[in-house]
Amino acid sequence: MAANPQNPAAATPRRKVSRHRGEGQWAAGHFTPLNGNEQFKKDDDGLNVRTRIETIYSKRGFDSIDPNDLRGRMRWWGLYTQRKPGIDGGKTAILEPEELDDEYFMLRVRIDGGRLTTAQLRVIGEISQEFARGTADLTDRQNVQYHWIRIEDVPEIWNRLEAVGLSTTEACGDTPRVILGSPVAGIAADEIIDGTPAIEEIQRRIIGNQAFSNLPRKFKSAISGSPLLDVAHEINDIAFVGVVHPEHGPGFDLWVGGGLSTNPKIGVRLGAWVPLDEVPDVYEGVVSIFRDYGYRRLRTRARLKFLVADWGAEKFRQVLQDEYLKRELIDGPAPAQPVERWRDHVGVHRQKDGRHYVGFAPRVGRVDGATLTKIAELAEAHGSGRVRTTVEQKMVVLDVEESRIDSLVEGLEALDLTVSPSPFRRGTMACTGIEYCKLAIVETKARGASLIDELERRIPDFDEPITINLNGCPNACARIQVADIGLKGQLVMNDQGEQVEGFQVHLGGALGLEAGFGRKVRGLKVTSQELPDYVERVLKRFQEEREEGERFAAWAARASEEALS
Repeated sequence: MAANPQNPAAATPRRKVSRHRGEGQWAAGHFTPLNGNEQFKKDDDGLNVRTRIETIYSKRGFDSIDPNDLRGRMRWWGLYTQRKPGIDGGKTAILEPEELDDEYFMLRVRIDGGRLTTAQLRVIGEISQEFARGTADLTDRQNVQYHWIRIEDVPEIWNRLEAVGLSTTEACGDTPRVILGSPVAGIAADEIIDGTPAIEEIQRRIIGNQAFSNLPRKFKSAISGSPLLDVAHEINDIAFVGVVHPEHGPGFDLWVGGGLSTNPKIGVRLGAWVPLDEVPDVYEGVVSIFRDYGYRRLRTRARLKFLVADWGAEKFRQVLQDEYLKRELIDGPAPAQPVERWRDHVGVHRQKDGRHYVGFAPRVGRVDGATLTKIAELAEAHGSGRVRTTVEQKMVVLDVEESRIDSLVEGLEALDLTVSPSPFRRGTMACTGIEYCKLAIVETKARGASLIDELERRIPDFDEPITINLNGCPNACARIQVADIGLKGQLVMNDQGEQVEGFQVHLGGALGLEAGFGRKVRGLKVTSQELPDYVERVLKRFQEEREEGERFAAWAARASEEALS
């Protein structure tokens, strides 16, 4: 496997570089850093900052932290400074980083494949209560995020997490981020193939390896053998999707180049079938292409999706085969369309061993440490030692005997964790928002929770699957472009001519079934105060105008602008 060392220039014959700087591709001989991020990564690998955190910063405090570590390398260990309280969204793009920084951190715990034991979940909950003021949000990438973390406490938090097999290694930064996986891998009765062994091998081989810790930007990945297509494979840098080859049997279809943010792109199929035991090699090949050929000149063009768009699927596959794998990949079939609209595993479902898994819905991923500890206790009391997180900000308890289901459901409902949520509670997601995020412009979590309550009260008979995603800024952490109703936070003018928090509206996005980004109606923006009225209005019009069996996304694509406004 081709793998450049941390200093590629030391291992590669230096070629004369023309005045044209190119796109900063190492494979083209462009090793001179072209922006501040590339410079600090060249100066010192992000993984090395852990030693400074443990030996210097945690002992001397926040003011001792080097700025390139504070706003750069510390992300390699899951740490971001959080937003200083009281700074409104209008100042997000105006203030300098040091003016936005609070002296506390968000800390992200990576949960590859969404896999947790109840012992691990209990430790996550205990850390939340002791060090994070009770915070512990479930993300749409199967992670848990703490807030209010002090630098002085980070080494002890790491010790406790690592004692139970958890980590924050490369949970952020220009690195291979958490590997998404089906929450019901290995247990679902309808599973095509279990991708867990591949996830484990990639973790062992890639995560924390300095050969892959300086990528042009973040690298998001997903592996699932579920026919529900339950890991949002279309919007990951690399995804392996379960399929059955007519000659070779179960394996994975390979996708590359997906991503959202301000320039969204659906991933492309390379037309290759990959057997389970070759997934780690192919993963390593793709992440190596990104490292070597990725665009490092401009951060706004540094994601893999831009390289894939420029090369096309055929060239990308050829480079992967010729330069990295040194062999041909097998052609294979595309995944079948899922038969179910929901793919979050909420509800009670039979496992292939006769036991059951029980999925439940918090409100917009907002939980707390005490609740997580109680979930662990509930699961254990009902015979389970395993829980899972999902890419929809939900959780699943595995391995429940039929006789214990009702009691478990009652216990979850008592915690306001419903197993039978309304479409609004089930389908609404929200990013961190202005409460903690330095990039955010508007509040999202409380807004999303109150929107759920309002819609349940106003449209109690609505029974169609619907996704409503709220994002605090244009970066699309909450996947607004692929939601039925996507809400991008920005400042808008109200009827009194005042600038207030609000949202630009995206309508009719989708994943799985005819994946796409939907549409924006020109000038369609709503204030946060008007949001419940707007969503109620558009959903009632959908109910009135929809054809038999028509999904919201299909209706939104054909509806008039008047109907959508």
